[in-house]
Amino acid sequence: MSVSLNTLAQAIGADLHGSGADVGARILDGVAALENAGPRQLCFMTHDRYLPQLRQSRAGAVILKSRHLSACPVPALVCDNPHLGFARAAGLLHPEPVPASGIHDSAVVSPEAWIHPSASVGPQCVVAAGVRLGAHVVLGPGCIIGEDAHIGEGTRMLARVTVGAGVCIGRRGLLHPGAVVGSEGFGFAKDGEAWIRVPQVGTVIIGDDVEVGANTTIDRGALEDTVIEDGVKLDNLIQVAHNVHIGAHTALAGCVGIAGSARIGKHCSIGGGVGIAGHLEIADGVTVTGMTLVSRSIPEPGVYSSGVPFSPAREWNRSLAHLRRLDTLSRRVKSLEEQASHQGVRDDPDNE
Repeated sequence: MSVSLNTLAQAIGADLHGSGADVGARILDGVAALENAGPRQLCFMTHDRYLPQLRQSRAGAVILKSRHLSACPVPALVCDNPHLGFARAAGLLHPEPVPASGIHDSAVVSPEAWIHPSASVGPQCVVAAGVRLGAHVVLGPGCIIGEDAHIGEGTRMLARVTVGAGVCIGRRGLLHPGAVVGSEGFGFAKDGEAWIRVPQVGTVIIGDDVEVGANTTIDRGALEDTVIEDGVKLDNLIQVAHNVHIGAHTALAGCVGIAGSARIGKHCSIGGGVGIAGHLEIADGVTVTGMTLVSRSIPEPGVYSSGVPFSPAREWNRSLAHLRRLDTLSRRVKSLEEQASHQGVRDDPDNE
């Protein structure tokens, strides 16, 4: 889409700087990286280390902070948060396609479902009885919506998304291909050597403006509901177990695994590959770095880590050998401390 610099500046709340009376009328039609952007493309810069690329830029405009303005040879959009400004500008230059409203001929839709006239139901979708699809909802190819599920206004499901019975998804959500919401929670009771399945009678409640990544799974609750609050962002390949509660505006990177009944606070950042044990609580404002194992509750905000950084194989093997001897070394130290203590008692003149 073609957009003028004046329009972009107003849309992102930036100050436009550049030579020429008609600089605001310059038209851009795409985005690119700083080092590759051409005269009709927009880019952004946030860090001093990119100053050499900025000084040689041929971009149509650069979004940057005021301290970098003097080094910019092309028109600039100055704002406090260039990354955020770029995100908003890119949305204008590359808007999401809006599919035509209506129901595709190959879709299977129950006569007991309610679908807003502006909604779009794509090829080979299945919409069960009692479903409610709000205004401008988009179901891409192959989506399946179970009985009595409710999908809020403006929510989009790109392709092959499965929504279980009774699930409630808020407004303006985005679910990427292969996401499953409301699958059966992993609940079993032991009967001797066998496992007996425990029916999962809760559902999933998802707030507004939530994004669910490709092939991410969110289990329905066992008795109560699994809850994902407003503004949560879930990356690809995340497992959210039954009865988990994730607070508003928390973001989780790929391959995070959350066990049942864990509660994660608001405004948290969870790195890739983190494992979170069940029945614990994480406070608001917590950051957990990648590959960390969270095995107990985190009651205070802050940054937490437990992953071991890699090292050359010979060093790692040597460290592992030392680690395996820690228990023996600990017992030897304790024994030496006891001997020293006893020796000190014997040598004390007051004992004579």
